[in-house]
Amino acid sequence: MATNDSTAQAAAGEAQQNAPLKRVMGPKLLLLFIVGDILGTGVYALTGQVAKEVGGAAWLPFLVAFGVALLTALSYLELVTKYPKAAGAALYVHKAFGVHFLTFIVCFTVMCSGLTSAATASQAFAANMFAAFGMQADKTWITLGALGFMALVMLVNLRGASESVRANVVLTLIELSGLLMVILLGFYAMSQGQADFSRVIAFDTPEDKGVFLAVTSATALAFFAMVGFEDSVNMAEETHNPSRIFPKVMLTGLGLTAVIYVLVSICAVALVPVGELASSTTPLVLVVKRAAPGLPVEYIMPVISMFAVANSALINMMMASRLLYGMSRQGVLPSFLAHVHRRNQTPWTAILFTTALAFGLIILVALGDSEAIRALGGTTALLLLGVFAFVNVAVLVLRRHPVKHEHFRINRIVPWLGAAACLFLVTPLTGRDVIQYQVAGWLLLLGVVMWGVTYLARSKEDKMRLDPAALE
Repeated sequence: MATNDSTAQAAAGEAQQNAPLKRVMGPKLLLLFIVGDILGTGVYALTGQVAKEVGGAAWLPFLVAFGVALLTALSYLELVTKYPKAAGAALYVHKAFGVHFLTFIVCFTVMCSGLTSAATASQAFAANMFAAFGMQADKTWITLGALGFMALVMLVNLRGASESVRANVVLTLIELSGLLMVILLGFYAMSQGQADFSRVIAFDTPEDKGVFLAVTSATALAFFAMVGFEDSVNMAEETHNPSRIFPKVMLTGLGLTAVIYVLVSICAVALVPVGELASSTTPLVLVVKRAAPGLPVEYIMPVISMFAVANSALINMMMASRLLYGMSRQGVLPSFLAHVHRRNQTPWTAILFTTALAFGLIILVALGDSEAIRALGGTTALLLLGVFAFVNVAVLVLRRHPVKHEHFRINRIVPWLGAAACLFLVTPLTGRDVIQYQVAGWLLLLGVVMWGVTYLARSKEDKMRLDPAALE
């Protein structure tokens, strides 16, 4: 009797692992997913920081960052249409090199990036929520609000991909409304003669930097605002006909966000002096105030920001859970992370696991006030550039392994340029703070330790395997 029970349990577990994810995303939903992920909340704060580096020509670093992101996006498109599976960058590196350690470190880095963004977004959501209701909240209440919000994200994610994508649509449209308000009010104010267009083409670099170094430093900042396109490839198994629709949709999404960023930065420097933008933590609020002084922007922007960070948290948690699910399916992570809910067709164990990690990060950020904690966001962006370099190289390696179906294909020079650009942005030549490299070293060391633990756990299951052929 006991044998029958154990056999039934094993069969049920295998059925959960083999169950497919539900395909719910078509071109329109995928476009909104990509646009919402790229926009995030970076541009709300980065406009002032970029202007501080280059002066009125703040639009130029966003344009250069778009060019760098485009190179890597093209590499991602060749790979996602060639291997339309969940797990993205880690999966491509896994297929190209077949080295478990390297695959795990890439997986760990991408997961850290997503969870750090989600944890930070959750705290920002709680802070904006209390501000929108005119409530004074200390760190404890903000942390509790962030934990409660993360639990809500988990429930939406568990409920199903359809529900998560619908929530993403609503949040992305609200997020877009804030930036369109800045652009439309900005152009209206310009038409009324309130703008100083001479600032738009004026370079005003810090005394210790030349034009090239200033643009490079500003591009490294602006590139953070372009990151997000890569998350969408983790949703390949929940997208209808991904090999066909991904190229047009991803390139459209990346292009739209670049246009929005350039227009926002032009409006900002034309209406507000660079010094004021650089010293403000909410530069776009200044722009709206200058364009429409009577508008109660102090109440509007926190609400829009609240929805924007909510979208960022939702998308990053969706990405992180699909990443772990995909890597578990390939034998890189423990098999329990590959379980799919029978009714909802969501990777429920991976969702619970990533939520638990996000809870821990939220508490860590709340308790810690060190320089290392504050540098965590920039550090994960630094490591992500390293991942992008590996993805570009993986394109070249995998050219030796053709597949039977048609897929997007790029010129060989593109991944070479993409890898070189990403590696350059990793170097200290971009003016990165030394603390980011120190924290990156500690994070990678933690990744090595976790790889050892995972390797031992997976070995006990007697299923530690590399299965690149399963990607065909």
